Amino acid sequence: MIVSPAFAGKRYAVLGLARSGLTAVETLLASGAHVMAWDSREEPRQALCARSQDESIEVADPVAADLTGYDGVIVSPGVPLNKHPIAEVARRQDVPVIGDIELFALARTIAPGEGGLPAHRVVGITGTNGKSTTTSLVHHLLESAGVPARVGGNIGVPVLGEVPLPEGGVYVLELSSYQIDLTRSLDCDVAALLNITPDHLDRYDGFEAYAASKARLFEMQDAARPAIFGTGDRETSDIAEAEEARRAAGLVRRVDGQGLVALQKDWPSLQGPHNLQNAAVAVAIVEALGIPAEQWEPALRTFSGLPHRMERVAEANGVLYINDSKATNPASTAPALAAFPPDPAPRIHWILGGLPKGDDLDECAPFFGNVAAAYTIGDAGPRFAEILTPFTEVHRSEMMAEAIREAMARAKPGDVVMLSPACASFDQFRDYEARGLVFRQIVEALLEAQGEDADGVKH
Repeated sequence: MIVSPAFAGKRYAVLGLARSGLTAVETLLASGAHVMAWDSREEPRQALCARSQDESIEVADPVAADLTGYDGVIVSPGVPLNKHPIAEVARRQDVPVIGDIELFALARTIAPGEGGLPAHRVVGITGTNGKSTTTSLVHHLLESAGVPARVGGNIGVPVLGEVPLPEGGVYVLELSSYQIDLTRSLDCDVAALLNITPDHLDRYDGFEAYAASKARLFEMQDAARPAIFGTGDRETSDIAEAEEARRAAGLVRRVDGQGLVALQKDWPSLQGPHNLQNAAVAVAIVEALGIPAEQWEPALRTFSGLPHRMERVAEANGVLYINDSKATNPASTAPALAAFPPDPAPRIHWILGGLPKGDDLDECAPFFGNVAAAYTIGDAGPRFAEILTPFTEVHRSEMMAEAIREAMARAKPGDVVMLSPACASFDQFRDYEARGLVFRQIVEALLEAQGEDADGVKH
């Protein structure tokens, strides 16, 4: 856990006691701060009440409290600031609303000799799609080169819960727009933006406001530091152009991955055009940190990928089964469809649907010709079936198990059965991870019933 004298003697309120909130509470208490904490759930409140002998803890709702003199209100990224009353309460009392990433940024202001973190660097990675893969790949490339590294932010353990890195280490942070909204002073040694497509618009006053949230990562960054940008959309290019105007030549890099095309065939976990750009951004980041090609190039071949992101869960009878449950919007599904062009006929058996984030599949439309058949599930199923019927064979499966069973029955050697929902999971599943796990379990169970294992070996 990160502990810092930056918080000693200060007063903070923490709203939301899930992983990042609880970790913030522990960091602040261990650092000598007074903490007011609250959660709408009774269980975490009771756990704090059991420590009531600690006078540094106060269990109270900051929405109804007097926050005069408090140094900040720490909220979970899941708290919608455009709707939750805490935003107005804090504004009236002139208390900043921040998140755990800002606490990490504040801890960085203390010099190592004064009890601060050992000398280190920070990478910040944002974008609508591809953040987790790119963050994990940067971590892998650094560790393969012998550089101590930790991932945090929107992936893995909350950054404040990490064991501090030794001198020379690199913190690699995946940052959502929500986390950036709650951060004021994070000066990344290298910052990267992959792409911007419409998402989370229920939290913003339009697409431009969402894009502006991403841009703040670079506004917080010292103009003397490098910034990396993808090249796939106008909004990302606009931010890159603005940064080029305020930085010296060479500090802004725009990468499209074309220089890595010849190498991609050797990366089993990084197939498809989207992963080509993810890899290009990751390479640009580690090069900015001083990692040469002779170190990053072989490490790309050993990257194992992430669960639920174009994850190969089985191969049997010549059919490949792909779990891309993390694709929660059409823009993130489109590259998955593009990764398997006809060979020579369409070969994707596409399982899609869930809780829709929009009313169309426009981003996926250029790749409908890659789809041999579609199997629609969940709330979005009927609408997606209407969209796809003019282009491909459609099965209104409704439930995941039926969709997999139907796809498995129709798939031929060389085909791909792929869950890439283009939707949130909340109509039928707790989250995208639960959805992906169910996909894996059903595939494995059906293959076992056929006397196959996940590698296609008959029993």
